[in-house]
Amino acid sequence: TRSGGEFDFESHSRTKRIFSEQTASEMDESEDSYETEIGVRKFLEFLTADCADKDKDMANGGNGKKMELRAYPSENIHAKVYISRFKEGELDFGRVITGSSNFSGSGLIANREFNVELKDRVDVEFALKQFEALWKDGVNISQEYVETIRNKTWLNDAIIPYHLYLKMLYEYLKEDINLDEEIELDLPEGFMELEYQKQAVVSAKKILDAYNGVFLADVVGLGKTFISAMLAQHLPGGKLVICPPVLKDYWEETFFDFGIKKTKVESLGKLDQIIKDGADKYDYIFIDEAHRFRNEYTQGFEMIHQICHGKKVILVSATPLNNTFDDILSQLKLFQIPKKSTIPGVPNLEKFFKSLMHRLKNIKKSDPEYISAIKEGSGKIRENILKYTMVRRTRSEITKYFNKDIDEQGLFFPDVEDPRRIIYEFDDEINSTFNNTIELLRKFKYARYTPLLYLKEEVSELEKQSQRNVGGFMKVILVKRLESSFHAFRKTIARFVESYVNFIDMFDKGMIYISKTVDVYDLLDEDNEDKIHQFIEQERISRYDVEQFRPEFIEDLKADLKLLKAIRDLWSVVDSDPKIETFIDDLKTNNELKDKKIIIFTESKETGDYLYDKLSARFPNKVLFYSSEGGQTPEGKKSVIDARRIIKENYDPAHRTRNDDLRILISTDILAEGINLHRSNIVVNYDLPWNPTKVLQRVGRVNRVGTEHTSIYVFNFFPTDQSDRHIGLEDNIKSKIQAFHDTLGEDAKYLTDEEVVSSHELFGDTLYQRLADKKTYAGDDEEGQSELKYLKFIRDIRDNQPALFEEIKNLPKKARSSRRCDIENDQLITFFRKGKLKKFFMSGGAGSRECTFFEAADIMECDEDTKREKIPKQFYQMLEDNKEQFRFVTSGENFEPKGSGRRGGLSNERYVITRLKAKEFRKYQGFTDDDDEYIRLVLRGYEYGVIPKNTTKGIKKKIEKESNPLKVLAILKKSIPYNILNVERPGQQFPSSKREVILSEFLTGTSKNVLSKNE
Repeated sequence: TRSGGEFDFESHSRTKRIFSEQTASEMDESEDSYETEIGVRKFLEFLTADCADKDKDMANGGNGKKMELRAYPSENIHAKVYISRFKEGELDFGRVITGSSNFSGSGLIANREFNVELKDRVDVEFALKQFEALWKDGVNISQEYVETIRNKTWLNDAIIPYHLYLKMLYEYLKEDINLDEEIELDLPEGFMELEYQKQAVVSAKKILDAYNGVFLADVVGLGKTFISAMLAQHLPGGKLVICPPVLKDYWEETFFDFGIKKTKVESLGKLDQIIKDGADKYDYIFIDEAHRFRNEYTQGFEMIHQICHGKKVILVSATPLNNTFDDILSQLKLFQIPKKSTIPGVPNLEKFFKSLMHRLKNIKKSDPEYISAIKEGSGKIRENILKYTMVRRTRSEITKYFNKDIDEQGLFFPDVEDPRRIIYEFDDEINSTFNNTIELLRKFKYARYTPLLYLKEEVSELEKQSQRNVGGFMKVILVKRLESSFHAFRKTIARFVESYVNFIDMFDKGMIYISKTVDVYDLLDEDNEDKIHQFIEQERISRYDVEQFRPEFIEDLKADLKLLKAIRDLWSVVDSDPKIETFIDDLKTNNELKDKKIIIFTESKETGDYLYDKLSARFPNKVLFYSSEGGQTPEGKKSVIDARRIIKENYDPAHRTRNDDLRILISTDILAEGINLHRSNIVVNYDLPWNPTKVLQRVGRVNRVGTEHTSIYVFNFFPTDQSDRHIGLEDNIKSKIQAFHDTLGEDAKYLTDEEVVSSHELFGDTLYQRLADKKTYAGDDEEGQSELKYLKFIRDIRDNQPALFEEIKNLPKKARSSRRCDIENDQLITFFRKGKLKKFFMSGGAGSRECTFFEAADIMECDEDTKREKIPKQFYQMLEDNKEQFRFVTSGENFEPKGSGRRGGLSNERYVITRLKAKEFRKYQGFTDDDDEYIRLVLRGYEYGVIPKNTTKGIKKKIEKESNPLKVLAILKKSIPYNILNVERPGQQFPSSKREVILSEFLTGTSKNVLSKNE
């Protein structure tokens, strides 16, 4: 009561609220055991059951129950007093125990406590008097305890399976539920605000803030450049965009339109210049076509790694996982500390990826299990890595989950029709020439491009592989040009002959100049073959005397030259071209091509020149050819800038100037990225599309939201010949494709960026089937389910059933439910959280295993009418099994590959570390304090995995020949930039969070009768 006898309702209400909150909190932290449940339920029983003499108890001021709880509202009572009374005639009047102990394990057993027992009646009566005074003013909290346990703790028996399912969705997705309301965009005039792009921006910023980097990986055609610009609007500080040279203007134009300041756009080829100018002025690095840096053993990766270190990094790529699992690891190293990662559950990225690669290493690629291992590994990467670091949506997801927004804007995605075939036929003369050429090319040793393989002195395995790469790449050029056009092939053969003649002439003069550092990745996107040869021939960094080579070198050079001249002579008498003749006929007669706006892609500039000459003669003033050198137009040659302007005026529906002068646009793959061409809906692949990723980018120029066309058409050329008509058209086509492939032997891997994972099916058959399947061009993953489905569902609950949403939000920690399920044995699914890490585990007859969110959602999904079953005693052991498996998985022990030896990059690293820790180096007395600190930072850099493997390889090679500690230190300082040894990144934290059980659902199988929960 207040002074004057006024009743203090506020104090009583607060007391009840605080008690309820404390009780719920205690239950959150309580032991998950059957004994805990029995004890609490017994307490509830005493609080709700009538006592033996209810009327007498109520007459004496009680509530008539076996037990009553009261709390004193006015002040804290710290004393611990236990009063017991005995029946008259038993022992004595009563006892009082007072002291430091409370009723807990610590208070009764673990701690050293001090208590006294009082037996005198006067002491007992005094204690009773004090207790009764406090009791009289106490607040009855019995009902609060009962209601709290029943409604606000895991012993809530009213949680139905449907509500538990909603709670699971809420807890798993709650960081994203309200993202749709969290950001405002400042868009250029006339630019549509699309919800899916807005949400990508919000998600990307959240990931960027949490992990210092994000993959922007929406499929081709969804506007990743625009999303990047919208994201940049919300990022303070300097921004650097690194992109392919051909896209530099496009990025500059886009960022300008979005009003983004403090930005520099630089091309991929200028990484050394960026380092020279200093990258410290930038806080954010955007890397377009980031998958180009998937190979850590390149100088390009070393430079991009140095540029990105300590920055926040946005990796823009529709294909981040393009070849091997290590592709992703290399890109992650641009924003994560590899051996001290902040990605939940994966503190050591190198160990995680090593375990995936170790599994593959023990399976032959020809084994069907290899493909399933690839899929399993990709699934683990998505579940453990990309779930936290990537924003990726497919067209089907956008259409399904953002349909309202798309429809309101009057937009749609066009349908990709089944691919069309343009089949051209070799006559007997051409077919004979073709077959003879194939046979000769199989004997081609490309010795001119692999001189280091002929040295008497042994060279490193890496140098050997680099030479094989260049040789294989040049051989592939020959085969691709043969398929592309007879004109391009003749030009290529002539160029090879000239290169061999010059090289043999150099050999005859007694001295050879060679580059050891050619990286074929630098050549892949070059459409001008002259530049490729110049690149290989002008990078002369090593000089060799001809005596240093084995005799078979000059023999193979001359044999190759003889072979090339023979091929040149074969084609000098071929004067017809069935491919271009068939194409021109189709352009005039095929209703899907006739009078339509089309885009023709070819890898070869010389094929493009040839097509321009032939098609502009048949369709005057309607053709433009675009390559890295600019454009050929009816008005003559145009610069890159002018040619792109003309193309946009004729093919980009959003361009301010709209012209219709062009009908046919020919281009190399230089135009397959970063430009909108969707006034057309027809893509013609004049060359055989060896690389599906490239084809996807080509089709992505026209397969875009905002097109006026409802359908997209893709045309592919396929060769056949008259002599093989008897085997059927498709088999004829496949055999021709297979012939190209077989010509290359092991070098066929250079045909495509993708790893060929099976030799069970012939390449010709596989490629043909892919090119005949429209899914190849649609750009959608076959990754199954989408989180967007569940996010949309829980947002609908938020918007349309707010009371239910509030109820779900307030369900207790460790919430439980149970239902019958169509499974044989009982199972328990548990949802755990540890910091940002969220995982699901399922226990049953065969122990516990981890399952994905999608598996958990499929299992738990049910409707409102699903009946709750009783939860049996075995629940606790199954929960314990799930906890133990969670502990094992999150400890990193499961990422430890068994029996894996250290080779390659790791052996280089081990060698350098051993040298730096060696006694003669460590105890060297000539180092300054700063030197000692630098060495300490280098060793820490290796401990955390921040030093690129290519850097380490170079260091090892240099220090192997050096014993002077000061010179070894100088090599280190020259090789390892000081800035990358600062391993603290912006916002980098290494949290140590407590494990939480969010919820569990018991699934009653069909093989047993369920036990009573109080059994």
